[in-house]
Amino acid sequence: MAILLQLIASGVAVGMIYAAIAFGYQLTFATSKTLNFGQGEALALGALFGLTLVPFTGYWLMIPLVLVFGFALGAVVERLGVRPAVKIKSEYGWIMATIALGIIFKNVAENVWGRDDLKFPSPLPEEAIQVAGIRILPMELLIVAGALLMMLAVEIFNRKSIWGKAVVATSNDIDAAGLMGINTQKVITLSYSISAMTAAFAGVLVAPVTLTGATMGAVLALKAFAVAIIGGLESGLGVIVGGLILGVAETLTGFYISTGYKDVPGLILLLVVLSIRPVGLFGKAVIKKV
Repeated sequence: MAILLQLIASGVAVGMIYAAIAFGYQLTFATSKTLNFGQGEALALGALFGLTLVPFTGYWLMIPLVLVFGFALGAVVERLGVRPAVKIKSEYGWIMATIALGIIFKNVAENVWGRDDLKFPSPLPEEAIQVAGIRILPMELLIVAGALLMMLAVEIFNRKSIWGKAVVATSNDIDAAGLMGINTQKVITLSYSISAMTAAFAGVLVAPVTLTGATMGAVLALKAFAVAIIGGLESGLGVIVGGLILGVAETLTGFYISTGYKDVPGLILLLVVLSIRPVGLFGKAVIKKV
């Protein structure tokens, strides 16, 4: 039982990273029905940019600067990759554009920071602590708390601020929002900025417990996309539940079966959900009237 609880605790930390990245997918899909397939590169650039700042600012003062960096990066992706495709009503143009920008960002990162993985200094002690008989790394607790606080902050922003309410209105009905005087183009740009900002923040959360490099976000972003599909691309709660399910399933499979099969449960779950409920566990099926 102690081992099982230990594995679940580790899986929760991993799952919350997936959820934080998937949350970014959910933000852009809700407003524009498009996704940024360069989320992994946004995560890596955020971590590498933070690594550059840490010696001068320390970990905690570095975070606001990384958030600003991620915010600006998302605006660039929307302006260069998404807006032209949406403007000409290209159904798949934004997919290739965001993938292309992601490749460009990865190449830039490799040329600036090199191809080798780098150690990110941890702001907390690296020795595990005992919590209810479970050994947990302090950074794992920070990952869970940081991801939840980030998603809570975005939710408060959506509920309390005028721009947040515009995001909600646009996600509910973009045409009606436009007719009511909301600048939906700026709202879509904002959603991409927040999306990349959450990915950059996830990067500096996970970097101290892993190695930092230009390719560190590729697998994380792919699994986060699976989480977004499993939970529902239009559900914030869905991405949290989906992230926890996938994270715990991976750690249990890696321990009880083999680390070589730890990616299999997520893929099986994805296929099952798509075959039974294509909108995701918490997604809402919409009936279109023609």
